[in-house]
Amino acid sequence: MKFTVTSRGDDLSNTLQQRIKRYLLDFGLIYDEETPEMVVTVGGDGTLLQAFHDYSERLEDTAFVGIHTGHLGFYADWVPDEVEKLVIHIAKTPYQIVEYPLLEVVIRHEGEGKSERHLALNECTVKSLEGSLVSNVQIKGDTFEVFRGDGLCISTPSGSTAYNKALGGAILHPSLASIQIAEMASINNRVYRTVGSPLVLPQHHTCLLKPLNNVDVQVTIDHYTLDHKRVKSIQCRVAEEKIRFARFRPFPFWKRVKDSFIGE
Repeated sequence: MKFTVTSRGDDLSNTLQQRIKRYLLDFGLIYDEETPEMVVTVGGDGTLLQAFHDYSERLEDTAFVGIHTGHLGFYADWVPDEVEKLVIHIAKTPYQIVEYPLLEVVIRHEGEGKSERHLALNECTVKSLEGSLVSNVQIKGDTFEVFRGDGLCISTPSGSTAYNKALGGAILHPSLASIQIAEMASINNRVYRTVGSPLVLPQHHTCLLKPLNNVDVQVTIDHYTLDHKRVKSIQCRVAEEKIRFARFRPFPFWKRVKDSFIGE
C-alpha cells in the first residue's frame, strides 16, 4: 500500500511524522506523496483539513487517518502514545471505510461563462468586503428570502461543530447527507425579512445565493479565503464526492461532541 504522512510543523508532530514514516517503510509499505492510498496526518483537525484539500482530486482512491498532538479533534482520533498501535493496524489490519459528506460550492461571475468549483469539508462562508451583504437566497430554484446582514455560513454535518455552532446552528450527525445554512447577524425590518433560523437542506436540494447590492464578496472555503468581484451567484449543495476515513476502531461522533464541548 502507498502512503504519505503530513505534519502540522511543530517539533512533536514532525518527530512523530518521521517515526511513522520509518515504521511503515519497515513494514514494506511504499511512501508516495503523489498518489497515496492512505494519508496519515499528525497535528490536529487543521492538518487533516489541509491534507483533504491537497488530495481533493483523489478522494475515491485515498483514505485519511489523523493523530492529534494538541486538543481532541473531530477528525484526528489517535493520540501520540498510540503511534505504534496505529502503525501495526495500518500495516496488518483490514480497515473499515467511513464516508462523510462534503459541500460543493460553485461561484459564477457576471459576464463570464466559466465557473469556479470548490469542495469544503467544514464550511463555506459568504460576506461582503464593504458593509452588509444583501443577497437573494434561492432554494430549489425558488426565492426563499432576501438576506441582509454580516453574511451566511453553509456547513457540512461534520463541519456543523465548527463556525456553524458558534452561529447557533444545529450539530448534525455526519451520516446525514445534508448542508446547513446559518445566518450571521441578519438585519430584519419592513424591507428585509429572514427566517432567522438555521436551515438544513437534504441531498439534491440546492441553495443559490445572488448578491444584490453590487459589492465585492469574500468567500471562504474551509480555511481558504477568496475575494471575488462581480459575483453573479454562489451555488451550494451536497457534493457527489465524499471524504473517506480509515477506521480501525469505533470513533462515535456523539462521544466526540461530548468530550469536546461538555467533558466529564
